[in-house]
Amino acid sequence: MDGPATLQDYKAAMLLSGVGDALGYRNQLWEYNESGPAIHQELQELGGLQNITVQLPDWPVSDDTVLHLATAEALTTGKEGEELLQDVAARYVEGMKDMERRKPGPSSILGVSQLRPGTAGGFRVPYNPDSTGCGAAMRSMCIGLRYPWPEQLSTLVAVAVETGRMTHPHPTGFLGAVASALFTSYAVQRRPITSWGFGLLKEACPIAKSFVQSQGFAVNETERDWGYFPQKWEWYLELRGLSEGKGPVSWPVSFGPLERDKAYKSFSLDGWAGRSGHDAPMIALDALLAAGSDWKELMNRGGFHGEIETHQTRQHSSSSTVQFW
Repeated sequence: MDGPATLQDYKAAMLLSGVGDALGYRNQLWEYNESGPAIHQELQELGGLQNITVQLPDWPVSDDTVLHLATAEALTTGKEGEELLQDVAARYVEGMKDMERRKPGPSSILGVSQLRPGTAGGFRVPYNPDSTGCGAAMRSMCIGLRYPWPEQLSTLVAVAVETGRMTHPHPTGFLGAVASALFTSYAVQRRPITSWGFGLLKEACPIAKSFVQSQGFAVNETERDWGYFPQKWEWYLELRGLSEGKGPVSWPVSFGPLERDKAYKSFSLDGWAGRSGHDAPMIALDALLAAGSDWKELMNRGGFHGEIETHQTRQHSSSSTVQFW
């Protein structure tokens, strides 16, 4: 899109984030499907993306959209600071009551169960070294819509960090929320997509680290576990030829559903593509770099991919790793 973002763009972003979630989830059938080629085959048997009508009962949204809407609703109140965070926490507690057949991940379930909205500091939960999942990233796109401008970057990061670590206090988890919000703000600013990952590493991550230190909460644990997220993103940007924040993008000669499954596995923390806070936005960015404004291609790459995980490590994933920036 050219020109400044409009109200229609904002509405489309919110709507299509839910549509993409419902499509990738497919009522649990595709979220846990390990084969991208199999998903694409089933998609063709349904008549292709253009012939799917996303509506109930066959295409419910997952837990990601329920909590994304909870985040967005809190942001529309105009509240700021701890008052906003208390409101978000309360909405997460309420939203978790609407999870039948939606498959929230264990970190989201545990984190929300530990929230105590209305009490001092009740929006924070104990540090969880296992909370590396994608749940915080999946519900944070709207933060970038609320704080889209460069002068709002510190606020965007602070809100993304604090709302993210309500359930995912590990930096691999909550920095996924920063990435999702940041990339959305870049989209509103019309920054070149090739620069987004560079901006994440050079602009947002240092602000996030300083913010965590300033809050004095779980600082030692967070600093101990900080390194994986930026290191993996540095690896990804080098892989795509984007280490300096500009193209051209380097693509494999062949990059169909099977090749993408293998590539996305290499992005992942434990072999489960899109499960973690670093690689859910990474897959989405990868899809957007290739698809641009082509909705069908965006879904093919970012929504309809396999998970490829070991069943022993199964926690939570998202086939709908596209946030529609």
